[in-house]
Amino acid sequence: MQSEKTQVRVVIVEDHPLFRVGLRSALESADDIHVVGEAETLADLAPVVEAGRPQVVVMDLSLPDGSGIEATRRLTEENPGLSVLVLTMADDDGTLLAALHAGARGYLVKGAGREEVLHAVRTVAAGGAVFGPDVAARIAVLATGGGRREAERLFPALTAREVEVLDLVARGYDNRRISRELFLAEKTVRNHITHIFEKLDVATRAEAVARARDAGLGARDTDAGLGARDAEG
Repeated sequence: MQSEKTQVRVVIVEDHPLFRVGLRSALESADDIHVVGEAETLADLAPVVEAGRPQVVVMDLSLPDGSGIEATRRLTEENPGLSVLVLTMADDDGTLLAALHAGARGYLVKGAGREEVLHAVRTVAAGGAVFGPDVAARIAVLATGGGRREAERLFPALTAREVEVLDLVARGYDNRRISRELFLAEKTVRNHITHIFEKLDVATRAEAVARARDAGLGARDTDAGLGARDAEG
């Protein structure tokens, strides 16, 4: 066993007990990684980080008392030497971009293998960035603007922010989730959607979705919940 001084100190933030136990076991199977604390909620996180002084926080994004995105932002702002590795079920572009903007240095989807997780922890602890293969490919597309730039060309009347909102509408997100994804007030989201409807000359959410998908937006999510919220615009 390596001395604690040469080990990567890790805090796990995960509310699912079985997954948390399994993750801790996987991490501590490596001689160079030491789990110094666990948090089930955001309320638990600050004292655990203060006591454990980790180099890496492995962060779930869906927690019972708040968003791991905002927790990531606070951690990276308040602890410049700390690296956050996101390990989550969320596999959509909006969540990925929000995590990166919040300061995460790595992003893995749950289901990643033991060696992949260990490699990611070591990499972010050393100051690097690491992403799963599928995530890395999507980042490359998003970095070049991808479908949104094409949508901006097809919908020149829309602002860049309105294209972002339309993209999330086309994925089936309701206004509340769009506000979380883009860190906007729900009233602001409603205003954006009203302007989008006016500029696209559509009357319902379903019509807006059809126009958006024809332009290549919203391809990653299902149609769940469309129709039920036509009046929210």
